[in-house]
Amino acid sequence: MSEQKIPIAYDHPDPARSSCSTAQAWAKKPREPEAGDKAELTERIKRLLKEQDAVLVAHYYVHPDLQDLAEATGGIVSDSLDMANFGHQHPAKTIVVAGVRFMGETAKILNPEKRVLMPDLEAECSLDLGCPADEFAAFCDAHPDREVVVYANTSAAVKARADWMVTSSIALPLVRHLHAQGKKILWAPDRHLGGYVQEQTGADMLLWQGSCIVHDEYKAKELQELKAQHPGALVLVHPESPRAVVQLADVVGSTSQLISAAQKAANTEFIVATDNGILHKMRTLCPEKTFLEAPTAGHGANCTSCSHCPWMAMNGLSNLLAVLERGHNEVRVDPVTGERARLPIARMLDFARQIKLPTRGIGNA
Repeated sequence: MSEQKIPIAYDHPDPARSSCSTAQAWAKKPREPEAGDKAELTERIKRLLKEQDAVLVAHYYVHPDLQDLAEATGGIVSDSLDMANFGHQHPAKTIVVAGVRFMGETAKILNPEKRVLMPDLEAECSLDLGCPADEFAAFCDAHPDREVVVYANTSAAVKARADWMVTSSIALPLVRHLHAQGKKILWAPDRHLGGYVQEQTGADMLLWQGSCIVHDEYKAKELQELKAQHPGALVLVHPESPRAVVQLADVVGSTSQLISAAQKAANTEFIVATDNGILHKMRTLCPEKTFLEAPTAGHGANCTSCSHCPWMAMNGLSNLLAVLERGHNEVRVDPVTGERARLPIARMLDFARQIKLPTRGIGNA
């Protein structure tokens, strides 16, 4: 019998802890340029990337313009760990990360010798914000008998306190491995992903009570109604979603796994419960298929942030150009913290190799 889950963290980020609240994030969303301006911005960015020996790595959740630009310039569109690994393997001296802050930190942790830039350093993550390093350290101190496993969506300081870092697609095999060894686990920060892993593995897990402001909004009742309207649709769900939503899924998996499922399935229609930024990649790879957003609110609701992360939306062509022109927004991680944070990541990568799970494609949300 696992210990009672202790809700010591915030379900949603406290704006007082953040340099940029969700409302501020939406206010900072870059204006989308007109077609002519977009072409000019894109060409200037391409020239600066080449001049500065820089590579652009973008997350599946950022604007399609950035995803397309990353691939057009020899970069990558992927999940956070693949973004960091790609930057490590790429010869470029500068990595430009279009995503949120923990992704920039992870890139710096794995590439301490390189310059890492971001369009906006205030682009946050609710899971990261909801797991402050000092409170997490106290939580760990209160349970010294537990193996500490943290999700990639955490700060460098939280990773530095962990025994293992995981992404959503390697979480199940890793926790099964630890469970088979008789280990008890302290998990942070996402309670939905942690609960899913606990249910699937039977492991003794004590869960930090964090959540993603996007995935936490998906609604089971409305999803059932949408399924009834589209009986042939395959339901793809990220495990950061609530349990009732996950139970309605045909496929549960990470961003990379959901994209792969969309490509391989014979179905021509899909309902997708993860950030709607991923639909660009799905539609690009499967132009003959239809992708619908899973419902995020009840009837009559007016939600502007539920299907898309407001901090991901802070990435745009205009501030990407600005960071390359001015050289500001460099990601910095304390060297001692970074070296310690690198250990749980390296352990995960070693484990992935042992079980022959490709390191590319094991990423998180």
